[in-house]
Formats: sequence, C-alpha cells, structure tokens
Amino acid sequence: MAMSEKYEPSVIESKWQQTWNERGTFRLTRSGQKPKKYVLEMLPYPSGAMHMGHVRNYLLGDVYARYFRMKGFDVVHPMGWDAFGLPAENAAIKDGVHPAIRTAENIISFKREMNTLGYSYDWDLEVDTSRPEYYRWNQWFFLKMLEKGLVYRRFSKVNWCTGCLTVIANEQVKDGTCERCESKVIDREQPEWAFRITRYSQALLDGLDTLKEWPDRITAAQRNWIGKSEGVEADFALEGTAEKIRVFTTRVDTIFGCTYVVVAPDHRVVRTITAPERKAEVDAFVAKMAAMSKTDRTQEGAEKEGVFTGAHALNPFTGAKVPVWIANFVLSDYGTGAVMSVPAHDARDFDFARKYALPIKVVIHPVKVVPREEAAAPAAFTEDGVLVDSGPYAGKTSAEARKEMAGWLVAQKKGAPMTTWRQKDWGFSRQRYWGTPIPIVYCDKCDPQHNGLPVPYEQLPVKLPDIAVDQVLTGKGEPPLAKVPEWVNTTCPKCAGPARREAETMDTFVDSTWYYARYLSPKFDTAPFDPEVARKYLPVDLYVGGPEHATMHLLYFRFWTRVMKELDLVPMDEPVTRLITQGIVNGSDGLKMSKRAGNGVAPSELVKEYGADTARAYVLFAGPPERDFDWSEKGVDGAFRFLKRVWALGVTHEAAVKGATWDGASEGKALEIRKAAHKALKRITEAIERLSFNTAIAGSMEYVNELYLVKEVTTPAEKAAMNEAISLLARMLVPFVPHFANELAQSYGVPTPLEEQSWPAFDPKLVVDDVIPYAVQVLGKLRAEIQAPAAATEAEVRAIAEADEKVQAALAGKTVKKFVFVPKRLVNFVVG
Repeated sequence: MAMSEKYEPSVIESKWQQTWNERGTFRLTRSGQKPKKYVLEMLPYPSGAMHMGHVRNYLLGDVYARYFRMKGFDVVHPMGWDAFGLPAENAAIKDGVHPAIRTAENIISFKREMNTLGYSYDWDLEVDTSRPEYYRWNQWFFLKMLEKGLVYRRFSKVNWCTGCLTVIANEQVKDGTCERCESKVIDREQPEWAFRITRYSQALLDGLDTLKEWPDRITAAQRNWIGKSEGVEADFALEGTAEKIRVFTTRVDTIFGCTYVVVAPDHRVVRTITAPERKAEVDAFVAKMAAMSKTDRTQEGAEKEGVFTGAHALNPFTGAKVPVWIANFVLSDYGTGAVMSVPAHDARDFDFARKYALPIKVVIHPVKVVPREEAAAPAAFTEDGVLVDSGPYAGKTSAEARKEMAGWLVAQKKGAPMTTWRQKDWGFSRQRYWGTPIPIVYCDKCDPQHNGLPVPYEQLPVKLPDIAVDQVLTGKGEPPLAKVPEWVNTTCPKCAGPARREAETMDTFVDSTWYYARYLSPKFDTAPFDPEVARKYLPVDLYVGGPEHATMHLLYFRFWTRVMKELDLVPMDEPVTRLITQGIVNGSDGLKMSKRAGNGVAPSELVKEYGADTARAYVLFAGPPERDFDWSEKGVDGAFRFLKRVWALGVTHEAAVKGATWDGASEGKALEIRKAAHKALKRITEAIERLSFNTAIAGSMEYVNELYLVKEVTTPAEKAAMNEAISLLARMLVPFVPHFANELAQSYGVPTPLEEQSWPAFDPKLVVDDVIPYAVQVLGKLRAEIQAPAAATEAEVRAIAEADEKVQAALAGKTVKKFVFVPKRLVNFVVG
C-alpha cells in the first residue's frame, strides 16, 4: 500500500488502534517461554477527563512496555481504576447523581481517551476497585490482619476535614487543609480502626536500603517519615511535687546545657503543675492549640510559640532548676510528649530561647575549633564534639558521653535507653459511603464493649447498599451507611440476635495497596489473586507515578506486600524494583496545570488538532521523565512538523527503494547510509534502556537530518541501504509514535504490527567511527574542531591540529610549552 502524499493522523491512528485490538497485540502471552517484564503506572481515579499529567505518566510506562515487548519479553502492562473515593461522593451530594453511576460513566470516558492515545494496555487485566469482586478481598485482608493483630480499634486524635466531614490521614493534610477539598483540618478525638503498620517500621526502614533503583528523594522522604530515633528517656522531677516529667532525647550528651523543659499543650501534667498566676495565659494557649491541627502547629516555617507554666523541673544529672514551658512544636503522641531544651545545641531550641529570653549554655565544643563565647553565639552548634562544663563527662566525646550517661540513668533508675518512631499506625476508617464496607458487626449481647465482631469469611463481600442519594448523601451528621436501616441492622454471627453493622468504610488507600497483584489474575475467585501467577510475574519491574505519593501509597503498599508475603501470597518483600517519579506538566505560564489556574490543555483537543502521535512525541521530548516542564504550543507544533518531515522522507523514497535488497558489499554512499542507521539505532536503544526518552527522540531527529542530506539514491546498494534506513527508522520510532511508525513500516512492506516484531539489533561493525571529531583548545579556550582517523596517534592528531588555519592563528608568535592529548575527545596547547 503506497503512502498518501499528506500525513493524516486521524485516519492512521484509528486504523492501528483497531488493528491492535483485533489482533490482541498487547495481551499477556503467559507462554512460559519468555522472560517477564511487568510495567505499571499508578492507576488513576476516574475523574472523567484526562489531563496532561496523566498523559505523561502513562506514556513513560508505555514506551518501556512497547520496547520490551519487541525485545522478546512477556510484558504485563495492565490498567484499572481507583474508583472509590471522596470526589464522586462529594459530587453526588452536590448534584444528586449516584457515585456508582458517575464512576461508571467516567471510566468509559477515561478509557476512551486512553485508547485514542494509543497506550498498549492489556484490557483483559482491567480492575475496578469499586466492584464487589474486588473489594471483597479488601475485606478478606481486613479479617486476616485482624487475626494477626494488625487491625485494632482505638480512640485517637484524628484529622477531621471540616469540608469532607470525614477523617483523613496525616499524609492527606497539606498546610493545615485537606488536599482534596482544601477545607480546614482540625484535631478531633473519636474511635477509629487502624492498621498496626508500626509493627513493620524497622522492616520498612531496612527495606529502603535494598531499593537501589528508587529515586533518592522518595527513599529519603520515607526514611524521614518512619523517623527512627535512638536515644534515652530521662526523668526530670517537678519541684515541690512527687511528679516527674519523662523526656526523650537523642542528645543526652547535651543535658548539662538544658535551660528549660517543654511539654505538649495537652500533656497530662499541664493542668496540675500550672501556677495560679499563670493559669489564664496557659488555658488560653491550650485552647488555641486545641483548635489547630498538629500539622498546622508543626509544619515547616510555622512560628514557634509557647507560654511558661510557672513550674520548674530538676535536671536529673545536676539538680539544677529549669522552667517548664508548653509550646506548639511538641506533640503528646510523639516520644513522651516532653523534651529537654538545649538552645546552644539545637536550632529550634535556640530560636525559642532567643524569642523568650531564656538562657543559652554551651556544653559542646567542636573538636578542632577555638571555643566561642556563649553570649556571642550566632547560632546553635548541633554537631557532635567534646563536652565542656559537664561535670565528670567534660573532655569526653559526644559518643562516649552518650553511652556512659545512658548507663548512669539506668543505674540511678532515672531513665533508660529508648528508640522512638515518628511513624504512627495507619488510621483507615472513614465516615463515607463510597468505599469498602468494614466487615464488622456490633452485638450488645456478645460484644458489650463494642470492640466489634468479624463478619464470617463465607458472608463476604459485605456489599454497599443501593441508596436514595438525596436521603443518605447529605454530607452532614452520622456516617451515610448509618442512615440505611435495612443495611445497618443485621444479625449477630455468634448468637443470631440483632446487631448493627460498622457504618464506616475503608480509606481508599487500602484499594491501591495490592491492586498490582490482582491485575495478574483479575477473575480469580478463591483468593485475592493466584499465588502461582504472582510468583511468576512479581515484583513489578518498573512503576511510574508522582512523587507526592512518597509517604502515602508508596509506603502503604510496601507494608501490605510484607503482610501478603506472610500470608504466602507473594514471594518478595518489596513490590517494585524500579520506580520513576515523573515531573509536573506546567502551563505556558509556568504554573502547574489546573482548573483553578485556567491553564490546562485538554488531551482530547490536542489529539483532535494534531493527532495522538504528536501529543506523545511532544510530551516525551519536552524533558527527562523526572523533571517538570512548561507547556509550549511552539513545541507541539515542532513535534508535528517533525512527523510531517519524516512522512515526506518516506514518500520521497518509497517508490524507488521499497523492497530493495543488496547482497554485495556496501561502500561509498550506501555504506554511509547504513552507518548512520546503525549508529542511530545504537544511540536510541541505549537511551530507551536508561529511560532517557527525550534523548532518544532527539537522536531520531538528528538521524532524519542525516537522511535528508542524501539527495538521491541510484545504485541497487544505495536503494537497499535507504530501504533499510527508513525501515529501521520506523522501528526506532514505534515506542514513541506507534501509529505513525506502523503506517510507515507497512508502506515499506512490513505486513504485521511492529509490536509483534523483534527490536532490531545494530551491526557492531557499522557503529565504529572511521574518523572522530577533536576539540582543539589553546590555553583551555576552544579554537577549532578537527577530524582525525579513529586510530590516529597523538603525534598524528597534533599534526592535523597544527595544520588548521584557526589553530595556526591562535599559536602565532607563541611558544608551545605543553601539549595535552585526551584520546577521542580533545587536545590543548599550553603556550607561553
């Protein structure tokens, strides 16, 4: 079939999408004969319309999946829907459309857009987390974890979103507001269900050392979030009472410099130790803190503030009396809820002491630095050093002192070594309808304490009831499910008497903790997934998603994977080998694309105007995957012009070279064409392997420029070389612009989709340069560029350089004192 004169993406793209679908090109083969490659992008919440962030995210995985399919791998590349969640429920409250109806409509729309962009998904593996056949297994996991002591009910201070009227996780609070609706978040105490993720804190921390192919910023964020601190607890007696305040510190070596103690505003001792004359101010401060979320109080940049209680505590080592303060930066649920403050050696304590004119006492000196005067100290010295003014420990190093002082505390029964963790258990119950029902019932007879009785496995799934939206989803009052009497009223699994179902639902992060394994056997009905299939295809080889998930999804699903291993469902500790976190797509104004900013670009409109392959080429060429980039209409137009240029190249040579072959030796122009083709193939293959897709596209552009320099081909060898060159070009382009590349290849005689062909191998003999460029410098400044034979010696390269007119001019009247030769790169004349 001859190429049309004009590049028409709308015709080409629908044709190839239909072809792939009819042939099942992207189905998992499960042959057992090929090595596996599992490529996955984070599943989306189906909002109804894709944005350019989605486009970029899915493209990064798609390129990798297409490439490795052609490399002979059995590629798993699924897609599904993180379909539960607040947006659909909030929309239902607003307009009365049932979340299930809206979600189903949105999935159809979203999937249609995905298909128009040519993503190579195996839709046979599709999952929808809002379907009972999926969330049944959320409930199964809940029961298994309940049996293992990993699920429990607790009273806890929770983050209460005043807009969504539900509990949200710490990680969902951004600057004191809900990340979804941006309403204010406040602290509120109430019962909730929690996963005991802290039982795995050490394992999760140790596992980070094995994640060699994860971005450093993600592992660093998780390491900080888990927050392991090794130190001691020490008791400060309260003056004039039998009470004591136990503090936690990682720097007991600085305790001789403690000049005040700080406790959390809601610490148990505040009420009893506050002096009468300080009560009004303390009560006002406590009330102010109670009205704020802990995220607001402790976020980076928040002003440090506090009040003096009027009480004093006694340093356990010195007996020195120090004032007791309350402050916003100490939390009752972190450590002991109390800290000793050493302003000379802690930056936060230093700032607080300066603000409230509290004493600053230096007790650590740097090892090799002249001691500073205390009053003139411009900032806290926070490193280890040598102790001074510290009684019997003076002169010891910080490490030595910490060990000895911990021993003294134990001997005197005034403290003990202690490890604390910043990470808290995962509270996951939500006062919402559109989520997984928690499989628990409450029976006054069998469960008078209302700890909850598990629903028997054989009664799973506990399905969401159908509801009258306007009566149940009001956004106010008790949880929506509590308003459905025919559902919430049930029978006790023990006594068959009256009971009530748990009316809360699970956090949607539960849905995404294990979905990657369900993809492998989405219709399996005797377990969450087939363990045998999981053992073959897990872990995920490449995972693509946003860095904002560092301490949410990416931590939760690491925890869940360890639980699944203990249940003998998966073979590994870590779910993902290699992680890519893609950058943000900004508008042309440099701001992140959003409805609020009004700077978004609809992928559907872009496809309609330019075609999917132009959208793909532009987004992939805009920059390395992990970097943000600003949208550019000129860039889009440039990508479109590039494809038209390649198309014109194909049209120009099609009639003359299609099907041309040559068995003889290549030389002259034919050899140069073949060398250009194989060098480009090598460069693009290597760029894909290191996920440098923008570099790969740049390489293809350079290659096309080289082919355009060949004005005509006349001999059989030249025609065969050009036929090979354009056929290879199509194969090199197929991961990036698959519709375009397949059409080009078909026009040059390839009968089946390129994705069903092997990735071409370059000829090593054709990628060796006969001549290579050398930069010529004089005193380090570039003066010329020369060409020298690849095998040229230093003397030969120098002779070629000295013969260059520009170099001669730069050396005129000067004496060469030294000649620097860097093989295959540059030479430098050092002159005087």
